[in-house]
Amino acid sequence: MHAAAPPKDLRKAFPAVIVTLIAIHACMAVTRVASSLWVLKQGYGEWTVGVLLSLFAVAPILLSLWAGRLSDKHGFHRPVGVGVLLALGGALVAVSWQSIWTLGLSCLASGGAIAVAAVAIQREAGLMADDASQLKKVFSWVALGPALSNAIAPVMAGLLIDHVSFRAAFALAALLPLLAWGLAQRVPRHPPAPPLAGTKVRPAWDLLRMPALRRLLLVNIALSASWDSHSFVVPVVGHARELSASSIGLVLGSFAVAATLVRLAIVRWAVHLHELKALRSAMLLAMLMLGLYAWLPGTAGLMFGSAVLGIALGSVQPMVLSMLHQVTPADRHGQALGLRMLTVNSATVAMPMGFGLLASALGAAAPMILMASLLLLAQWPARALKSP
Repeated sequence: MHAAAPPKDLRKAFPAVIVTLIAIHACMAVTRVASSLWVLKQGYGEWTVGVLLSLFAVAPILLSLWAGRLSDKHGFHRPVGVGVLLALGGALVAVSWQSIWTLGLSCLASGGAIAVAAVAIQREAGLMADDASQLKKVFSWVALGPALSNAIAPVMAGLLIDHVSFRAAFALAALLPLLAWGLAQRVPRHPPAPPLAGTKVRPAWDLLRMPALRRLLLVNIALSASWDSHSFVVPVVGHARELSASSIGLVLGSFAVAATLVRLAIVRWAVHLHELKALRSAMLLAMLMLGLYAWLPGTAGLMFGSAVLGIALGSVQPMVLSMLHQVTPADRHGQALGLRMLTVNSATVAMPMGFGLLASALGAAAPMILMASLLLLAQWPARALKSP
């Protein structure tokens, strides 16, 4: 298969691509916050929260490589449509009935939805850049999607839970995939070029023969797990300190706002930014704050710690996606993105359950201290990376 030239008017649809990602990701973010708070309110405990959060990573393990092949073969709309159907179905289950089983199914479906849709969206966005500098800008905007949804969705979910009901929060999650599909129709359809005669499509695993991609994936795994530890610890620490759902939403929102701002800064100064230096600096800052987070005082302290982590971890994804596109062949970007999604979710699927066990046995600080140690080890592959 060879890469087809994108249509000239594709860049005009870039805002629709980004907002499509925001809407689908916000469905997952609302489901994640509402499900976590529901099980804690029912008295299930931290380990159950960990199980639910792990479910968000199960479906991507099964679907990511398939999503990559689907994107390389069909382009943008088909995988996004699959993601919309998964997100909508999962949200409607939670709206219909709240139980540990229905919420588990909802978490599973919304996790699969973002995995399938995000691979296609990231691939589509990469077609809108002509060089490495533009890749950093494009993927900073792409990374703003989850950051914006994480800034808005937890606050909205918390307000709906406090002032209306859990069902209202899940109803919001059901509306968001419909918005995403409407926006996706604004993106021009341009199927990729068919494979050349006699060309055999190689499996995604073949890409792991590339040392640069292997190292990049290892670093990405450590940073993604650190992000997951924050998502787990905030509701647990907030519940233990008897914070309201709205306050917990504000703490989560401060992380997302900081991640949004740092990604906007990358858009502005992408030309002057050294990818590897930025990546290594972010890892060091995240490692230090993860070690201190659980001892920060009050809601304001937690908001400050979350904001610092948002700056560190929020700056990483544009760098990783930009480097990934530079070290892999253009006609296999979908496979590489699917492989990234698979490795991240495979490595972190057990993390929330492990976080729950650690928090129950050793206290809320344990998951973040574990992640700080993991980031320390990840400095080794990060040091071995070279600029593309």
